[in-house]
Amino acid sequence: MMPPGTWQRADIRLATGIAQAELIAVLAAVTDEEPRVMTVAAGQALPSGPFVSSHRSLQAGLRDWIEQQTGHPVGFLEQLYTFADRDRDPELAEARRISISYLGLVREQPAPGADRPEWHGWYEYFPWEDRRAGVPPVVERIVAELAAWAGSKSGRRQRIDYAFGLNGQGWNEDLALQRYELLYEAGLVPEAGRRDLPGLGLPMRGDHRRILATGIARLRAKIKYRPVAFELMPESFTLLRLQRTVEALAGLRLHKSNFRRQIDQQELIEETGEMAAETRGRPAMLYRYRATVLEARALAGTRLPISRN
Repeated sequence: MMPPGTWQRADIRLATGIAQAELIAVLAAVTDEEPRVMTVAAGQALPSGPFVSSHRSLQAGLRDWIEQQTGHPVGFLEQLYTFADRDRDPELAEARRISISYLGLVREQPAPGADRPEWHGWYEYFPWEDRRAGVPPVVERIVAELAAWAGSKSGRRQRIDYAFGLNGQGWNEDLALQRYELLYEAGLVPEAGRRDLPGLGLPMRGDHRRILATGIARLRAKIKYRPVAFELMPESFTLLRLQRTVEALAGLRLHKSNFRRQIDQQELIEETGEMAAETRGRPAMLYRYRATVLEARALAGTRLPISRN
């Protein structure tokens, strides 16, 4: 939580022209087995706007801005991170922008807002993060560029190995932010203002792609200990759809038997008594989130499994 008076101080600094303050949203959905993010400005920015005195809370202010810019309802919402580094946006010159970011989970709907809202896939911005079909071809190029940047500096090489799972380190899907920041530091993304290598994902304004990477990293970590993926599911669903949703978020294929066994052990879902026809094979049982879990989901200790093949 921000200490009392934080926004008052931010407003004073904003009035003097030294700083600007805003609320910003990473609004995520999973549609057709693809993780998606709500954007504005034709995919170049995340929904954002200033916190004003008429808003009773930070969340209320953010919900107002999302509704104005995208027309999309918001369900689950939690504070993500506060960004206040200098030089976050070259357009601000000497000014410092303070951004209070939030992570929201929704089911994708058309966005009729006036600020050119669009849904875009996560992996349009971070093509190296999706390993469901194996290691993406772009990773080989990224590693070569990073190796040239690292040169003989052992510290840089260790960071590259750790972030990209090289030389026995193993891939860690939670390090999405560290991987993007390495590319930024090496000057391999256009946001760094130095080089623009084709194929390394769509750029965004200022540090919005960094904020998106922060949201991805948070959500990938969170699904391991909290059942937040259910916020993205319809009222009833098959186990296959649930698994594909978790896989989409993690960017990994999961072991089917382990996934279903751990779901059973957690007692998160129950049968509805109805069946749904899958695209292939025989009809599948429909499940729903258990009411008792719904009541207790604010408590820690329940998770969705991330077990690799």
